Amino acid sequence: RPLDKTMPRLVVRPHFIMDRDDRKRNKNIGKNFMCRLQCMFSHSSSSESRLTLEDTQQWSQSLERLLDSKYGLAAFRNFLKSEYSDENIEFWLTCEDYKKIKSSFRMASKAKKIYEQFVKAESPKEINIDYHTREQIKRSVKSPTVHCFDDAQKIVYGLMERDSYPRFLRSDVYRTLLENLSADATKG
Repeated sequence: RPLDKTMPRLVVRPHFIMDRDDRKRNKNIGKNFMCRLQCMFSHSSSSESRLTLEDTQQWSQSLERLLDSKYGLAAFRNFLKSEYSDENIEFWLTCEDYKKIKSSFRMASKAKKIYEQFVKAESPKEINIDYHTREQIKRSVKSPTVHCFDDAQKIVYGLMERDSYPRFLRSDVYRTLLENLSADATKG
């Protein structure tokens, strides 16, 4: 039978070559990601100016530890963005900033923005919360307090802790980052 030139050719490669290529690609992904993280914070003069194996290993101890690390938070946010599921971390961080507001005028304005962006049904970055919580926030935003998003924030944190965070820990990016930092540590 004549070869059909319109059909793409299937190239069969030995399995061990694909494994080696995948490892090389993952190693490069991890190194590139590590470089991007360090470049993001290169202007920093704090004690956490370099990403270390120990810091990165501590991310796996709890979501709280991950979010307390500037590199951990950046890595987690980038991971969620790559999965098109960053609305939860964005909501959680926005609420953390909201709690720092002292002016009642600014608080009312920010509460309305948070509601419109994250809480309102069909909003651009709608978070996954129950109807009761959504309605409670809708009422409390009319005369907002520092705590008007607390229930939703707890729900979202729980979702991240049970779903996004374990996926992050299993991700190629995180595992490769650990491998690269481990290899760098043994090189001295």
